[in-house]
Amino acid sequence: CTTPSRPFPPSAPHSPGASYNSTKSPSTRALEGISTVPDVKPLPRWFRTANRAVSVMSRFGFTMGPVCVLTVPGRRTGKPRSTPVSPLTVSGRRYVVAGLPDSDWARNVRAAGNGQLSQGHRRETVTLIDVTDRALKEQVMRAYPQEVPKGAPMFAQFGIVSSPDPEAFAAAASRVAVFEIHPAPSTR
Repeated sequence: CTTPSRPFPPSAPHSPGASYNSTKSPSTRALEGISTVPDVKPLPRWFRTANRAVSVMSRFGFTMGPVCVLTVPGRRTGKPRSTPVSPLTVSGRRYVVAGLPDSDWARNVRAAGNGQLSQGHRRETVTLIDVTDRALKEQVMRAYPQEVPKGAPMFAQFGIVSSPDPEAFAAAASRVAVFEIHPAPSTR
């Protein structure tokens, strides 16, 4: 999770809820033109168990390719919540993609704006910024199948994209959440 990235500019805007209001119902968001995810299949029962297993294995120092564990404070309880993610680098900047923009982890990231990426015993405190620029989201999504080849088929399996090719991913950019990863500012 410590792939090269540009330094975090202190003046970068950070407003996790600026263009997304997770307190609104999906139908209200759709009426207001805020993206929703149509026809996404329910996640299989094994998915949550697999995510927990990956998180536990990471805590014990095991790494699974590019998969990192993102831990953020829960938006209601403040307790740490962890989920596996696959960061990708596009034009020297790092991102994570939430295929389901209303998922708990994506809503927690929007509320907290920061967290910790872990891979094995390596830990990195990060700031996460919700990407709202459509062209940038398309660029990140177009790169996803090449940058995260083992994760791309799951997007198709769950109905988030029509196929695991780059153009299908770019077309889905308005229906997913993309967060840019920055190293957290030092607290010296």
